[in-house]
Amino acid sequence: MLNFAQLKSIIDLNSYTKNKAGVDQNGAVFRAWMEQLGYITEVFRREHIGDHLLFTSRYNSALPRVLLLGHLDTVFPPNSFEGFREDSDWVYGPGVCDMKGGNIVALESLKAVRLAHGGLANIDMLLVSDEESGSDDSKYLSAELAKNYDICLVFEAAGAEHEVVTERKGVGTFTIHFEGKAAHAGNHYADGCNANLAAAQMLIALTDLTDLAAGSTVNVGKISGGIGANTISPKASIVVELRYTQIKERNRLLAGLERIVAEPKVAGVIASLEGGIQRDVMQASAEQAELLSTIAEILDYPLKTEKRGGVSDANIVSSAGVATLDGFGPYGDGDHTVHERASKQSFVRRIDEVTKILLAFNANASL
Repeated sequence: MLNFAQLKSIIDLNSYTKNKAGVDQNGAVFRAWMEQLGYITEVFRREHIGDHLLFTSRYNSALPRVLLLGHLDTVFPPNSFEGFREDSDWVYGPGVCDMKGGNIVALESLKAVRLAHGGLANIDMLLVSDEESGSDDSKYLSAELAKNYDICLVFEAAGAEHEVVTERKGVGTFTIHFEGKAAHAGNHYADGCNANLAAAQMLIALTDLTDLAAGSTVNVGKISGGIGANTISPKASIVVELRYTQIKERNRLLAGLERIVAEPKVAGVIASLEGGIQRDVMQASAEQAELLSTIAEILDYPLKTEKRGGVSDANIVSSAGVATLDGFGPYGDGDHTVHERASKQSFVRRIDEVTKILLAFNANASL
C-alpha cells in the first residue's frame, strides 16, 4: 500500500489561493521532489498570488511531448479546514482529491518511470497557483505553454468508477451595470429612471437564453441596487454566468448577451457590460479519441469516460488544440467541503495506470 507521508506533508500546509506564502511553500516542497527526479524548474513569479511552476525534462524529438497539469491551491482559508488524517480506506483533508492528491499521483508515476528508464524525457509538469479562483492569471500562461505539447493529462479527481473526463462546459462571468436617475418615489415618481426595474427585466431576458437541451445555461446569480424604498433606484448591477457545451452555443449566448445589454427596457437607463469567458469549452475531438484508443491498448482495457459541467484547466489546454484528458487523480468526494476525502485504493490504481501510460509514451526513449 502507498505510503501517504508525502501527501500528508503538503496537506498540512495551508495553500488557500489568496495565501501566497502557503501556496509558495507547497510549491517549494513539490519543486524539491521534482528536482530530485532530474527536472529543471522554471518559476513564473507573481506578486499577489502564488508563483506558477513549470518542471521540464530532457527533450527527445522522437517522442510525443506530454504535459501533466495540476494546481497548487485549495479553496480553504487558514483555520477553516486543515490537517491530514487517514483510516484503513480513506485519506481526509483539504486537497486530498482536489488536487494535492492528484499531484501525488503524477509524482509517484514519474518516480516509477524514472526508475524503469533511468531518466525522463518529454514529460513536463505545470503547477499553477490560482485554479480554484478561476485561473484568471494562469490561463494565459497555460494557453501559451500548451502550444508546445501533443498530449495533456490533467490530475483533477477521477469519477466514481475511475472515469476520465472528456468534456467540460465552458464558462463566462459578466457584470452588467445600470445607470438610471434618482427621484423621490412619492413626489416625483415619473421623473425617475428605475435602474432596478431595468435590471429585473434584463434578468428575465437573459435567463430566457438558456437552452437545457443544448447544455447551455444562463444564471443571474447576484443582483443589487437602489437606495431605499422611497427612492427610484439610480444604480443597479447583476452578475451573470454563462455555461455551454459547444462553440456555437458560446457564440449564440455572447451575441444574445450583447444584444440584450444594448437595449435596456426602461427609458433613460443605460447598461454597460464587463467580464468575459473565463475558460472555454472542452470538447471531444478526434485527437482525444485517438489518445483514448492508445491508452486502451496500453492498459489492455478502455478507461471509462464522462462529461462534467464544472470547469478545470483542462478547458484551457484543450481549447488550445491539445489532445487532453482530465480526471487522472484519485477518486474522492466532499471536495470544496470539510468532508473532503479520497480513496486509498484509488491512488494505487491511478498510479499504476498513469505509470503504464507514461512508460509507453517513453518506450523508445534513449535516456
